Amino acid sequence: MEKNTIGIGIIGMGWMGMTHARAYQQINDRFHDSPLQPKLIICADDVVERTTEAKTRFGFQRTTTDYRHVIDDEDVQVVNIAAPNSMHLEIVEVATAAGKHVFCEKPVGRNPAETKAIYAAAHRAEVLTCVGYNYRWAPVVQYAHQLISEGKLGTLTHYRGRFFAGYASHPQAVLSWRFQKEVAGLGTLGDLLSHVIDMAHFIVGGIDSVVSQQETFIRERPVATAGTGTHFSLGAEGETDAVTNEDYVGALVRFENGARGSLEACRVITGPKCEMAFEVHGTEGALRWNFEQMNELEVYLPAEDGFPDGYTRVLSGPSHPFHSYFNPGPAVGLGYDDLKTIEAYQFLQAIHTGKPGNPRKSRDHDHRDGVLPPSFREAAAVADVQTAIQTSWEEDRWISI
Repeated sequence: MEKNTIGIGIIGMGWMGMTHARAYQQINDRFHDSPLQPKLIICADDVVERTTEAKTRFGFQRTTTDYRHVIDDEDVQVVNIAAPNSMHLEIVEVATAAGKHVFCEKPVGRNPAETKAIYAAAHRAEVLTCVGYNYRWAPVVQYAHQLISEGKLGTLTHYRGRFFAGYASHPQAVLSWRFQKEVAGLGTLGDLLSHVIDMAHFIVGGIDSVVSQQETFIRERPVATAGTGTHFSLGAEGETDAVTNEDYVGALVRFENGARGSLEACRVITGPKCEMAFEVHGTEGALRWNFEQMNELEVYLPAEDGFPDGYTRVLSGPSHPFHSYFNPGPAVGLGYDDLKTIEAYQFLQAIHTGKPGNPRKSRDHDHRDGVLPPSFREAAAVADVQTAIQTSWEEDRWISI
């Protein structure tokens, strides 16, 4: 089978850049029967040691400290952005002007206005785009979406979405760029609640209006050492600086289809480690999922006689979308990196077929080959909700979207 080689350039080689490199590398194995063959061409980071490590680990042909070299490289068709949020708009504008397809990690822009500008730049250039809303790719989440699309839950009435990740619960967690408004822009609203909003759109549909609150619980943190560690790292006692964006966001929402719900996220909560979760209820059934048990979906679909009268635990298996690409056995679980591999594959598949992402229509395609990824259009829809949430903070009232 003749392979379609797609050259990849990655900008930003911290934890997420390394994760993306690994995902592209895994496609050649996990989706070996596909006509796609991603090739790692060049990576960029202002910390030379990171690019050197990436070249050694993943086999990039070239490295650079100037992101423009990635975009200018004739062998690169896809520019993958895993740099800090403050760089996203500039990089996307340059990359799309050069006609390159773009994968960008969420929250895309530092704020909703930047996200909308990024979407506009890609739309003008007519390039394909993808956003790192990776949690939607868990096989049982795809299955949940399938059940809802088939009407198995009846009319949706309630939804609760949350992302509780206590990575910053320790006061000595370092002041990485994620805590600085001038670099990250939004705090938890961008970093965590963007996933929650996207999942709500994917599972339920559009949001009509919101009322919200926010708080910063830990207002100073140890200054991080540039180029070392991650946002999970702890700092020693010494120099501190101010946290300039929010730790917590909570919102009540009304959906366009009439359902009611809540969205919540916090980075300083104690207890949960990575509780990206949702619960959805309809007139005929209910579902609930938690990333901390990523390969399990709880399903309540009683028969006409009312039984089973309770949730049934469904374990991820070959009958669910994408599972069989990773192993042939039911209950042999996938992990976080596998979701990034699925995500990267779906984007390259969209490039190969020339079809932009439209997850709202994913039920019309075969789950093995045709489910298309969320694009900057979906990021712009998330940005609209974020704008309403910020307005609600300022005006202390319900805001229409």
